[in-house]
Amino acid sequence: YSPFFQHVLNTGIRRYHVAPVLCQRAKVAMSHFEPNEYINYEKLEKNINIVRKRLNRPLTLSEKIVYGHLDDPEKQEIERGKTYLRLRPDRVAMQDATAQMAMLQFISSGLPKVAVPSTIHCDHLIEAQSGGEKDLRRAKDINQEVYNFLATAGAKYGVGFWKPGSGIIHQIILENYSYPGVMLIGTDSHTPNGGGLGGICIGVGGADAVDVMAGIPWELKCPKVIGVKLTGKLSGWSSPKDVILKVAGILTVKGGTGAIIEYHGPGVDSISCTGMATICNMGAEIGATTSIFPYNARMKKYLGKTGRADIAALADEFQQHLVPDSGCQYDQVIEINLNELKPHINGPFTPDLAHPVSDIGAVAEKEGWPVDIRVGLIGSCTNSSYEDMGRSAAVAKQALAHGLKCKSKFTITPGSEQIRATIERDGYAQTLREVGGLVLANACGPCIGQWDRKDIKKGEKNTIVTSYNRNFTGRNDANPETHAFVTSPEIVTALSIAGTLKFNPETDYLTGADGKKFKLEAPDADELPKLEFDPGQDTYQYPPKDGSGQHVDVSPTSQRLQLLEPFDKWDGKDLEDMLILIKVKGKCTTDHISAAGPWLKFRGHLDNISNNLLIGAINIENGKANSVRNALTQEFGPVPDTARYYKKMGVKWAVIGDENYGEGSSREHAALEPRHLGGRVIITKSFARIHETNLKKQGLLPLTFADPADYNKIHPVDKLSIVGLADFAPGKPLKCIIKHPNGSQETIMLNHTFNESQIEWFQAGSALNRMKELQQKSS
Repeated sequence: YSPFFQHVLNTGIRRYHVAPVLCQRAKVAMSHFEPNEYINYEKLEKNINIVRKRLNRPLTLSEKIVYGHLDDPEKQEIERGKTYLRLRPDRVAMQDATAQMAMLQFISSGLPKVAVPSTIHCDHLIEAQSGGEKDLRRAKDINQEVYNFLATAGAKYGVGFWKPGSGIIHQIILENYSYPGVMLIGTDSHTPNGGGLGGICIGVGGADAVDVMAGIPWELKCPKVIGVKLTGKLSGWSSPKDVILKVAGILTVKGGTGAIIEYHGPGVDSISCTGMATICNMGAEIGATTSIFPYNARMKKYLGKTGRADIAALADEFQQHLVPDSGCQYDQVIEINLNELKPHINGPFTPDLAHPVSDIGAVAEKEGWPVDIRVGLIGSCTNSSYEDMGRSAAVAKQALAHGLKCKSKFTITPGSEQIRATIERDGYAQTLREVGGLVLANACGPCIGQWDRKDIKKGEKNTIVTSYNRNFTGRNDANPETHAFVTSPEIVTALSIAGTLKFNPETDYLTGADGKKFKLEAPDADELPKLEFDPGQDTYQYPPKDGSGQHVDVSPTSQRLQLLEPFDKWDGKDLEDMLILIKVKGKCTTDHISAAGPWLKFRGHLDNISNNLLIGAINIENGKANSVRNALTQEFGPVPDTARYYKKMGVKWAVIGDENYGEGSSREHAALEPRHLGGRVIITKSFARIHETNLKKQGLLPLTFADPADYNKIHPVDKLSIVGLADFAPGKPLKCIIKHPNGSQETIMLNHTFNESQIEWFQAGSALNRMKELQQKSS
C-alpha cells in the first residue's frame, strides 16, 4: 500500500475491504450483491443515544439518521442550519455521466480501492429514438469507450457496475441498496428517491463522492428539518405525485434549501413505498438536502417483495430509531389533508408553478400556452414503479374498451430491467403499446434531454406533459419553446388520450369510437405484483476480490475521456481587476451552466465539455443567451470562447448571478468548467446547496451579496477586486471593490459559507489538491 493508504488504515479511516463491521444482534447484509457488508444498526443506536443525551431533547427522524452517522458524536458541534457535520455515509452510488469525472478524480487520489461499498449505474447516455432494444444497441456502440472505462475502473477499484439497460440509478437503489436508516450519497440530484425506504439519501457532486470513497469524513452543513404532516388518505385520481407537486407550490424551488423534508402523520400509511420514493425524489425540485419517510408496514412489504425480508425483520427490531421521537420539533411545519388533495400539474418552465388539473386548461388559454398536447411521456426515476405503470395501464384499458387511442404521441420509460420484465409479463406494457405508446429503454431518456425528437422543429411552440420531475426551459428536447408540464403518470395518460390540457378526467367526458360519451374512472392498481418480480436479464458486474491487475485505459487522443490535471494553487494575493464574463439575468440552473442532452458524451472530457459553459444563461446586457461582450476586444461572442480568450490572455474573471444560482442537477461540470476556463469567483444573491459545495470543491469562491440590492450596482463592463483574502476566515465577509469604466468605485460586502477546511480547499486550488497535500504530509 502507499504510505498514505497505510496512514488511512492506522488512523482508523474506514475501509470496508479490511474489516467489515459486524452487527452483534444479527448479521444482515446491506445488499445481496455485497453479502459480507453488514447493516450496523447497533452503531446507529449508540450514536443516537450519545447525541440525544447531549442535546437533551426528542429527535426528528432526520436527526437520528444524520447524527447516527457522525464521525465523532461525542464532540461534534450540532446546531441546525449553522454547524458543519463530519459524517460517515454507508455507501456511494454514481450514474454514468457523473461517474466518469468522479472516477477520474478517484484515480488521481492514488488510493488502491474504495473505502465504502460503491456502485456505478449506466442510465444517462442512452438516447430515446426508436424504441428500447434499438436505442440500447445504438448507445452501447456509440458509448463503448466510456462504458469500457467505467467497467474497468469499477473492477480495478472495487466498484460494482450496472451495465447499460439495467435501469435508472434511483430505481436500482430502491430495489437493491436503500434501506431504513441507511446514509447514502449519490452523484445525482434525485438520490433522495431512497428516502421512500426510510434512508437519508443525498445528492452530491463527484468530489464529495471521492471523499467518501477515500474514507475521509464527509462534510454537510447541519440541515434544518421541515416537517410535512400528512392527514387523511389518498383516493381517486390523487396520487403520491400530487403531494410533492403541492409541496413544491408551497415552498417554491428554493424553499427547502438547507433542510431535510420529513413526512409524518397518519396520512403516511395510505402511500405505497414506491409512492413515498416519488415524493422524496422530487424534493430535489424545492432545493431540499433530502426527504424522508418513517419506517412503516408499506416499506416492510416492499422489502419483502424485493427479496429483503431479513432487512425488514432487523428494521422491526430497531424501529424506535427509524421513526421520529414523540414531541420532536421541526423548524417549519406544513400540513396537507390528503382527503382534500386534488390532482395537480406543474409548469411550464419551472416545477413549482402548481395548478390543479381542473384549472390548467383555462390558465393555459389565458396565458397563451398551447393547449394541444404533442407528446405525453410517462416513466423516469420519479414515476416508473409497478404501481405507476399499473395505474397508467388501467386508464389506457378504459380508453381501449371504447375504441380510443392516444391523440398525442405517448412514450413509456421503465425504471429498471426488473420493472420492464415484470410489466411485460403482467400485460401492462402491451396495454400501453395498444393505446399508442412506445416503450423506451430502461434509462433516463427524454427526462434529461436524451431525446431525438422529430415531431417538431426547434423554436416551434408546443406543449408536452410528463411524469418527470424537472421542466426547465429546453431540458427535455433542447427547444426553448416547448412548454413542459409535470404531473402523475395516470394524469399524463388521460391527457394524452384526450390530447388537450383542457381535459379534466375527474369531471369531463370522452367520446368513444361508437359516438357514445363516457367518463374515465379513477385508476386502481396493485402497488406490487401478485407474483414475484421478474428480474429480467442479469445486468450487474461484480468487482473482483483483487482488481489490482486490472488495466484502465484512457487514450491521450480520446474525445470522450481526459485525465485530469491539477488546478493551480491560490497565489496568496487578492483577486484584482477581474473581468465579468457574464451577468446572468433570472433563473440559472445547472442546465443553463452546463447543458446535458448532446453534451453528455463529453462528461469525461473536461476541455471538450467546457465548450458548453453558460451557453443557456441569459446575459442581462443584451437579453440573449450565449452572447457576451469580450471586454478586451469589445466584440460580442459565445460565452465559452470569451472565457477561453480571457484565460489565454491571463485575465481572471467572475460571474454575477441571481437567486438560487445552480439549482437543479448535481452535475459538478457546472463548477469544473468555469474553473478550467479561468474563472475565480461566482457572486450571486443565493446558491443552490449542491452547486455551492461543488464550486468550493474546485477552488472557486462562491460568494453572496450581503445586500441583494447590490446586484444592481455591478454592470457587465465593470472590473471587480476581492480584497482581504489573506485574512479569509469562517463567518467573516469579504470586501468587493467595483471599478466602473468612468473611474468611479464602489465597495460592497460579500458573504460566504466557507469553514476552515473549505478555505484550505481554496488555498490549495481544489479539494483534490488538498487531499494530495495531506497524503504527502503523511507519507
